[in-house]
Amino acid sequence: MKTLRPIVLAGAAISAGLAAFAGYYAVKWARYGKVDPERHPRDILLDRFVPHPEVDEYHSIDVAAPGPVTLEAAKRMDLQSALLIKAIFFLRAIPSLLRGEPFRPEGSRGILDETLAQGFGVLAEDVDREIVIGAYCRPWLQDVEFLPLPPEEFAAFDEPGFVKIAVSLAAEPLGSDSSRFVTRTRAVATDAEARRKFRRYWSRMSAGIILIRWFFLPLLKRQVERQAST
Repeated sequence: MKTLRPIVLAGAAISAGLAAFAGYYAVKWARYGKVDPERHPRDILLDRFVPHPEVDEYHSIDVAAPGPVTLEAAKRMDLQSALLIKAIFFLRAIPSLLRGEPFRPEGSRGILDETLAQGFGVLAEDVDREIVIGAYCRPWLQDVEFLPLPPEEFAAFDEPGFVKIAVSLAAEPLGSDSSRFVTRTRAVATDAEARRKFRRYWSRMSAGIILIRWFFLPLLKRQVERQAST
C-alpha cells in the first residue's frame, strides 16, 4: 500500500492540474473578445494602434524609483535570468520537444532587444515614459513569424488570416522618487477565420504569458529599487 501511495498522489495531482487547466481554458474561451474599455486606465499611445482589442492584458506594479529609471530597467530586463520564467519557456516548448525539435532558449538580452529581434517593430515612443512595439503574425503555427509594420499602416492593416499584436512598456510617475510600471498586451484578428484560430490558441497558451508577467513584475521592482537605493 505504501508503494501505491506516491502513484495515487501523482495521479491525483495530474487530475487536479488537468481539471484546473480545463477550467482556465473554458473561462478564457468564454471571455475572449469581451474587453471592457473602462476596466483599465486609458492608454492614448496604444489606442492609436489597437483601439478595439479582442485581448487586452494589463499588469502593473508600483516601484520606489523615478519613472525614467524604471522604464530603462524594464527595457533591459533579462527574463532568462529568472529560473521560474525560464521554466515556463521550457514548458511552452514541450510540444516542440515531443516533435523531436531541440529546445533553444533565447540568449541573455533585455526584453526590448529580444522582442525586436523576434520581428516586432517600434510603433511609438514617449521618451522616458512609454514605448509601444507591434507586429502581425499567425501565433497558432508551429514556426511563428512576427512581421513588423510601419506605424502609419498598423491600425488600418486588415489582410485576412493574421493577428495584430501591440505591446507597451510604460512608467507612470507617481512622484519624484516613485512610479508605476505598466506592461500591456493587446491583440486583434483581421478576419473571422483568424479570430477562430487565435481564440483557441489564446485560451490554451495565455496562462504561460500571464505567469511570465506575474513573475517579471516583482523581479523588476526588486532590481530597480535595489539600484535606486545604492
